[in-house]
Amino acid sequence: MATVDARNPTLLDLAQTLGPDGKVATIVEILNETNEILADMSWIEGNLATGHRTVTRTGIPAPTWRKINQGVQPNKATTVPITDNTGMLEGYSEVDQVLVELNDNKAAFRMQEDMAHIEGFNQEMAETIFFGNEDTESEAFTGLSPRMNSISAESGDNIIDAGGTGTDNRSIWLVVWGPISVHGIVPKGSVAGIEMTDKGLVTIEDASDGSNTGRMEAYRTHFRWKAGLSVRDWRYIVRIANIDFSNLTADASGSSADLPDLMYQAVERPPSLQRGRAAWYMARDVRTFLRRQLSNKVSGSTLEVSQVGGVKVPSFQEIPLRRCDALSADEAQIT
Repeated sequence: MATVDARNPTLLDLAQTLGPDGKVATIVEILNETNEILADMSWIEGNLATGHRTVTRTGIPAPTWRKINQGVQPNKATTVPITDNTGMLEGYSEVDQVLVELNDNKAAFRMQEDMAHIEGFNQEMAETIFFGNEDTESEAFTGLSPRMNSISAESGDNIIDAGGTGTDNRSIWLVVWGPISVHGIVPKGSVAGIEMTDKGLVTIEDASDGSNTGRMEAYRTHFRWKAGLSVRDWRYIVRIANIDFSNLTADASGSSADLPDLMYQAVERPPSLQRGRAAWYMARDVRTFLRRQLSNKVSGSTLEVSQVGGVKVPSFQEIPLRRCDALSADEAQIT
């Protein structure tokens, strides 16, 4: 039986704790198979029905050296309240009754058909975790990129510029997930934020490609996922930005970004890698170049292999390397 880390739970941990009927846990396991972020992210239940309110310390009171009979002015720490909202993804799976009833195991066939919808949820959530922006899509939540998008901002201390100036740049992310650093949030009172409801056999009123002339009996499943992201301390996020993908080479020659060197720099930015669950995130093609560059730097060198949740995964500096296809999107230069 899997153990649950109560101090730093993943989404599956939360589902196993809050979903004793097993329905929610089944869905989360499927999501974990296709979205490696979910294997690392910490998730907590928000303290609001639609999000989570936290307080971030922005200033530490400085002590004063004093002499005898000399006074000291009192001072205090400064804090800023932050409210992170959750978004709500919804979708319906509808499968023709005849197709379902042609199969001996109707439930298994319906789940097989539902997989396409689940994968759609998975891809949208992965993209939102990195690129979601409430300023342009108010229904979603704000992801990592809008929070770490200016080298001149305070958080710019944790943005490493790889030198790319074009519009086909990529980013590599190092995130230390934890309750006091960076974590996902689910609404107060929800079961891991995910709901799956079997609506049973229903009549679809418009089943003829929008002509509104057809009727069809179908089995319907309703999916809903409420989730958000809270950044308690940006120091536990490092973004290696402006990696010019078109210039990458297998030996880091010329104007190519030297990925291992950049990642060595990134490891030193968080205050501590022990304050949570650290992981690297990058696109598949960027990870391929990383492997090739490491191999060319030292003859016969390879990435490390670590055990994460009983599964062997490649790692760099003992930190798991996670593939995220959402990071394959072209990015403009960050300044």
